[in-house]
Amino acid sequence: MVVLDESPALLIEKTCANFKLEPDKMALLRVEESISTLQQARELRVREAESALKKLSRTLATLNNHHNETIASHSSTAHASEIANLDTQKFRIAKTANDLEIESERLSSHLADLQSRLQELEQQGVEGADDRTRALVQDEITLKLSVFRGLGVDIEKSKEGGEYNKAIIRNTRKGDVHVVNLDQKFSRFFYANYFWNTL
Repeated sequence: MVVLDESPALLIEKTCANFKLEPDKMALLRVEESISTLQQARELRVREAESALKKLSRTLATLNNHHNETIASHSSTAHASEIANLDTQKFRIAKTANDLEIESERLSSHLADLQSRLQELEQQGVEGADDRTRALVQDEITLKLSVFRGLGVDIEKSKEGGEYNKAIIRNTRKGDVHVVNLDQKFSRFFYANYFWNTL
């Protein structure tokens, strides 16, 4: 066994003094502080990530529930029935539009015929009307007078102007006879009401 000239404690103290450990100790302290700071930052980020993950998990659960409810409430047969109803309505609307277009063309053709006839009549004028037209007017007046007589109303012409200015209304149920002078100051509506009330 080797015997040292100096005590081991003194030898270690001199060795430590010669190596200058203070800068290394300071460096180790700085490294420890950095490691501690990094550890705290890492823990903070882990907590934030866990919080975000929980929030996303809740959102996912909510969306899954909503999706499941939507699927449960959706009926494929009801959807197919709705589509069929809409197709039927579409067909009916298209058919109605087609019918209206055909009717419009027919009415346009009829209007053109009437306008052509009107032009012919306007070219003939009042004096140029043929005997057949006058006969139709006379037949219309005769028909009206027949209807009035059937109701119990006789219309008489004035001797001067040849216009109908007097009506004799007979009510056989009551045994009444009313003579009404037709005046231009009263409307046809007034006379019609009066005749009906008298009858």
